Amino acid sequence: MTQTLRGLYVIIDPAVAGGRDVSHVAREAIAGGAALLQWRDKTREKGLQIAEVRALADVCRGAGVPLIVNDHVDLALAAEADGVHVGQLDLPVSVVRRLVPDGWIVGASTNNAGEARAAEADGADYVSVGNLFGTTSKDDTRPATPDMLREVKAAVRVPVCAIGGIDDTNIAEVIAAGADMASVISAVIAADDPRAAAQRLAAAFD
Repeated sequence: MTQTLRGLYVIIDPAVAGGRDVSHVAREAIAGGAALLQWRDKTREKGLQIAEVRALADVCRGAGVPLIVNDHVDLALAAEADGVHVGQLDLPVSVVRRLVPDGWIVGASTNNAGEARAAEADGADYVSVGNLFGTTSKDDTRPATPDMLREVKAAVRVPVCAIGGIDDTNIAEVIAAGADMASVISAVIAADDPRAAAQRLAAAFD
């Protein structure tokens, strides 16, 4: 994957968007400086998601920003996204690699250096580390710390993404700990002004 994986990584979760049009929120996040977007819907059937994901893929394609789909390889393929992000209990990265086109971004959730090294060996383009600061968007996450983020950064060569309760108050801390990317959800998509929120967070990488 030639895309540089660095900067603000905004997760678009319709359950957090408060009923706002997700394509509009995505455009605002990109205008504010989001380097990557991820679609994540933990509640609805995939058939009910695909129209929104395809619309989001069009937005991202027009802006030159990759769209990653959380968990579901089939949904990502059907929507013509740019990649997929899998957790420890989803399809293994090595299997995902065989299913997706060459050049696709494959990310993996990890919680320690061992998991991160395994994901990298299996072909992950990046690994995420969390839950760093607590999150209300998921209830099945494992806690992590900035020190764990440092350990993962030292253990792998692929980019490392910090996730979990990241906002204006702590994004500098995760970047200092080695994060190449920072995933945010409510800090942008639940903000009164998603574009301004994204601008503040993206500026931390400058």
